[in-house]
This record gives sequence, structure tokens and C-alpha cells, in this order.
Amino acid sequence: MKTILTGIRANSVLTLGNYLGALLPMVRLANKYSGDDEYQVNIFVPDLHSIISEVDGDLQENIIRTLKYWLAAGLKLDKNVHVYRQSYVPAHSELCWILNCVATMGETSRMTQYKEKSEGRESCNVGIFDYPILMAADILLYSAQYVPIGEDQFQHIELARNIAMRFNHKYGEVFTVPVSTAEQVKFMGVDEGIRIRDLLNPEKKMSKSTAAAGSKIMLDDSPELAAKKIMSATTDSYGKVKFDMWAQPGISNLLQIEALLTDTPLQDVISTWAGETRYGELKKKVASSVSQTLEEFQKRLSEISDEQVLMILGMGENYANEIADAKLKEVQKAVRLR
Repeated sequence: MKTILTGIRANSVLTLGNYLGALLPMVRLANKYSGDDEYQVNIFVPDLHSIISEVDGDLQENIIRTLKYWLAAGLKLDKNVHVYRQSYVPAHSELCWILNCVATMGETSRMTQYKEKSEGRESCNVGIFDYPILMAADILLYSAQYVPIGEDQFQHIELARNIAMRFNHKYGEVFTVPVSTAEQVKFMGVDEGIRIRDLLNPEKKMSKSTAAAGSKIMLDDSPELAAKKIMSATTDSYGKVKFDMWAQPGISNLLQIEALLTDTPLQDVISTWAGETRYGELKKKVASSVSQTLEEFQKRLSEISDEQVLMILGMGENYANEIADAKLKEVQKAVRLR
């Protein structure tokens, strides 16, 4: 079976950008292949990745809430969908160490996220530098070919591919090499990585770490507050709706949000609004879509219990440990640790 793998860190409440750029596309993809015995879907909470930076609130509560997000977003569970916590599968950590001995300092130091997170600091924790290697372990343990990710993670997929190919060249065909980022994007059914923009500064990505509350919509915002944030979103002075992420990123962001929330092809939404001179009308429509989405999402979220999530995790972690331990043993034998 071909394996699809993805995960979302549990550091805080997620934003609408996380929901549209990662959660919803993955849920739609997983449900597309639900019951298809050609694919299996691994969805995990990368809690080891979570502790490389500050965690808002209690990590355990965040982990459970993040898993509830998947279910509230419509994830269908069947025998080929597996949900687990990264730290409950010790093979992730051990394989990371072995891959550290294959990866190079040069390629890891070139990772854009490492540069961004360490910029201006006198020092940063080693986890920030090393986490792409742990990500490679997350992927390679399960022979995952497809890893739906945002464009900010493309470098890390290529690193995982390079590590796998280098290991296989030295020790034999042990790892399945994930497909290229271009093929990842094609598999997800989008033209390029989804990047939801900051509502106040649309030249930047929407981020939960941004200080300005109006720049982001959180999944626990009230529908009314979220609608107000859309109505206050930065646009431009061109006076005509056009999709152009370079010249009109604010308007383009709103068009993209509307397309994703309504599950409508982006080009259809662009055609509907092309040439409209009143930005307020577009904002009203997007605000309505955001408000309705949050209202329905939060209702489903409230109906999912902690006990339900823990039961799902127990089954998923039994599966994950069995698969990961078998692959780890194969790796250990290849490098003569066993």
C-alpha cells in the first residue's frame, strides 16, 4: 500500500491559515482515499517537534485539541487511517539519531526555516537546527511516498529525499524515497502550495505567532469576530478586483480564502469577481463564508470527547509502533547495529 503521511504541531490554537493550508486539504485527500486499499493514511501529532519552541498553554491539552480538529474538519476513520502521537513511537527518536549520522551540517544549515528562526539570536536550541532530520525520520519510518505540506516545508521534503537516497546508496535499498515536491503538490490536486496571508500585512503568511490580533483568524474566534477581521483586512488602492499575489496580495488572499472555504475552483471564484470595483462586496461574501465555516466547525468540535480521541490514539499507536519498529530494525541491521 502507498502511504500518505502528515502532521500538525500542537503548540497552540490553530489559525484559519493552518486550517485552509494544511488541515482541510489533508482531510479532503484522506477522505478521497478512505476505503481504498491502495493507500493508507498516517496522521500524527508531532509533539517532539512541538517542544523546540514555546508552547501556548498545556501541551497535553493542545495535543488532544489538535486531534479533535482533524475530526471536526471531517476526517473519516477507517481501517486504513491511522492517528498517533510521535513521542509514543520511540523509533522516531532513534532513527533521527541514525539519520543525523548520514545528513551533513552544510545541507541542514541551509534550511530556510532554521535561518529564519535563528536570525538575530545569540544562540538557539539544537532542536531548531535538527528538526528537519527528525521530520525525515517521521517520513521514512513508514515508507511514506506522499507528504502533503505547505510550501514552507518543501525544502524539508527534498532533504528527506536526499538523506534516503544517500543511505540507500551506502547501505542498500532500505528506504522508500518520497516523491518530489512537484509531485507532492500534483498529488494534492493544487497548482502550488497553499499560503494564506496575514490579513493586515498580506505580503506575509498568516501566523499564530504574529502579535496583532487582527492579522489572523484563530479557530476559536467567535464567528462574529472573524467576520469583523475579514472586513478590516488590508486590500489596495487599485479599485478593481484581480487575482495577482504580487500586485494585489490582499484581494488575492480573500479570493483564495473564498475558494477554499466553499470548495470551489479558484479560477471560478476569480471569474465571478473579476473587474468588481467595490471591495466591500467581496469582503462581505468572504466574511459570511468564514463566519459560517467557524460556526459549523466549532459545533462539531464541541461534540468530540477526550475519551473518544484517546481510544483512537490507542489503536493508532499500536499500529505505528509495529510498523516503525520493523523499519528501525531493518535500518539497524543495515548499519550493523544489529
